[in-house]
Amino acid sequence: MNVDSLKKQLEGEGFKHIYEWKDKPETPYVKHRHQDKVTLYILDGAITFYIDGKTIELKKGDRFDVPPKKDHVALVGPEGCSYLVGEMIEGDS
Repeated sequence: MNVDSLKKQLEGEGFKHIYEWKDKPETPYVKHRHQDKVTLYILDGAITFYIDGKTIELKKGDRFDVPPKKDHVALVGPEGCSYLVGEMIEGDS
């Protein structure tokens, strides 16, 4: 997975803020929502999202477009997780 090409793809999709992020194992994300589009590429590790009664398990190589204005929670996997994050609004994730 080439991070530079993923960044260029997100830029081409109009994302204003793009950055890499890493979470420690089993980091919980409490119920929250984003005001605009947020996209994650999983660079390493895993995370599970819970949205609208659905469980979405993501692992290395997956892309996830977080639905705007939808409440959700998430739990990072036991080995942690690294991401490439694209935000339409800086600070929205």
